[in-house]
Amino acid sequence: MSSPRVSVCIPAWCGGSFLEAAVQSVLAQTWIDFELLVIDDCSPDNTPELIAPYTSDPRLKFIRNEKNLGPQGNWNRCLTEARGEYIKILPHDDLISPDCLARQVAALDAHPNTVLAFSSRHIIGKADKPLFVKRTPWATGPVTARDALRKCIRAGTNVIGEPGAVLFRRNTAHKAGPFNASIPYVLDLDYWTRLLAHGDAWCDDAPLASFRVSNASWSVAIGRKQASEFKRFIDSIATQAHIQASPMDITVGQARASMNNLARRIIYTWVLR
Repeated sequence: MSSPRVSVCIPAWCGGSFLEAAVQSVLAQTWIDFELLVIDDCSPDNTPELIAPYTSDPRLKFIRNEKNLGPQGNWNRCLTEARGEYIKILPHDDLISPDCLARQVAALDAHPNTVLAFSSRHIIGKADKPLFVKRTPWATGPVTARDALRKCIRAGTNVIGEPGAVLFRRNTAHKAGPFNASIPYVLDLDYWTRLLAHGDAWCDDAPLASFRVSNASWSVAIGRKQASEFKRFIDSIATQAHIQASPMDITVGQARASMNNLARRIIYTWVLR
């Protein structure tokens, strides 16, 4: 069997109706050369039954772990199973727009020195209710690794984006190694940091993904520790050769991490009420 250009991997855990919506958003892509891997982390719910109607599509492969691996283990299972030249990790409660893969594949194909493509994203609530658009700090075009990561540090948050907004090269992932959840809140940004040690990025200002805020979101649960974990992350990466953050970047980022934590709690209280 020939390898697809793109592997979209959904690491699932008790996804329910959110999982079905995520699957449907992938199967509706205008880009057709992809595989969709749904990897269920031994969910105790009816995930296999929810996925069953979609398994007739030859692009979809359903895998169920024999035991629960947790987010780090299941995301790494995605890396192991993916066969495509490019990989996207799509959390089971998020969505991608119909032209997401086509635009991001075109960007990476046209810019061989880039290791990942990312975009702005919609923030949505229950029943896909649109809340607002979270824009990137850049216009559409190339972004150096140093600029991308220094802006993350200075903003005190992940301005590159959540996994659904990012497409990366599988050969670069082999160099970067596995996901590491030692600082859970930055599981994704830690990986973007390691990928960007090997090249630059491409930004698409169009919102090509939707990040869902709900009571069931893992990101909501771990977000309560946002400030302390992001500060730990800043300390761990600020002096790396491909970043070289300034003392001012670090000071501003530490302060903004605390402010972001308060703002996020207020927004989540409003959205989830």
